Amino acid sequence: MSLESMIIKKYFKQNDQTPFKVIFKDGEVLDMGEGDPKFVINVNGNIDKKLLLSSTSLALGEAYMDKTLDMEVGDLYDALDILLGKLDEFDVDESALSKLIFTSTSKKNQKKEVTSHYDIGNDFYSLWLDETMSYSCAYFKNQDDTLYEAQKNKVEYILKKLQLQEGMTLLDIGCGWGYLLIEAAKKYKIHGVGITLSEQQYLKFKERIKEENLEEYLTAELMDYRDLEKSNLKFDRVVSVGMLEHVGRDNYNLFFKNVDSVLKDQGVFLLHYISGRKEHPGDPWIKKYIFPGGVIPSLREIIDIGSEFNYYTLDVESLRRHYQKTLLCWYSNYKDNIDKISEMFDEKFVRMWELYLASCAASFHNGMIDLHQIVFSKGNNNTLEMTRDHLYK
Repeated sequence: MSLESMIIKKYFKQNDQTPFKVIFKDGEVLDMGEGDPKFVINVNGNIDKKLLLSSTSLALGEAYMDKTLDMEVGDLYDALDILLGKLDEFDVDESALSKLIFTSTSKKNQKKEVTSHYDIGNDFYSLWLDETMSYSCAYFKNQDDTLYEAQKNKVEYILKKLQLQEGMTLLDIGCGWGYLLIEAAKKYKIHGVGITLSEQQYLKFKERIKEENLEEYLTAELMDYRDLEKSNLKFDRVVSVGMLEHVGRDNYNLFFKNVDSVLKDQGVFLLHYISGRKEHPGDPWIKKYIFPGGVIPSLREIIDIGSEFNYYTLDVESLRRHYQKTLLCWYSNYKDNIDKISEMFDEKFVRMWELYLASCAASFHNGMIDLHQIVFSKGNNNTLEMTRDHLYK
């Protein structure tokens, strides 16, 4: 019996699980569960055994990328939805993978890590994101909302949580392609600044500001959050959507210190980020191929750090299931455009991103990761809405 076969039996020995089949290159067949298999996996070669024992996810991820593992029947998401339900049981030797898992949190290195993901190319992202170019969790108010409608819902929801008023100033840390600030300026006539480390996003945001004739209201900046403290800028509101995951656990206090330096007293700070149940250094495959240096904060550590800066926690909401649905939309769009993507990148890259989108959707579905929106006030503020009614009007 091969090591791969032993590991599969170790993780998937329950009789009541979703049935699936694994076919090995030597002819061995494993039928897991009872009934017709929902999917069939082919093991076309040997998986790196040393790597399999030091990081199950990295070994399996690389095996899928190079087609050592492949799907014969069924959808990749369905397989991952079952596989990632066992993620807590996967082997991870942090000491052997320390250089991969624990990368430098220096400004220079983190800029390199962030741009390696977001500067792949706007043409690539536009193939599977929606028209708003929003690369973060959407908000599905209705089950039949399109991705575009759900992304518009998300931005509207965030702006309501910020309780904006005309003439206020708003900072977006990690502004992406700028859609949130554009909507804030158009609807509330705020004056906003968006900062990003991605040159591709910065250039596109500047272009969109000009197209919308919002030069009077909005500014895009190529800026590290660490430079806010010396910027002499001040804002009534600060928002950060999907950026905290790139900060690194060692820098959470530094991040809050810089937010605090630009947020006015009694100002509101909305933080939207992928969260973990507990503090964890991150998945080795994701850190090697998708988000170098990425770390998912836990909810409790961010709440705790906020309180140390005298920030009052006004609202906490989980949008986990919304992110699973968002990712399934991206995954579907990606597959629909896979021929175009294959003209842009090699097969290994194409399979890598397919695996990334499907595995993240499965991780949210399994509750391995969550998405939280936290609304803080800087100090005590008795002028804000007392109920959540304003969010649903």
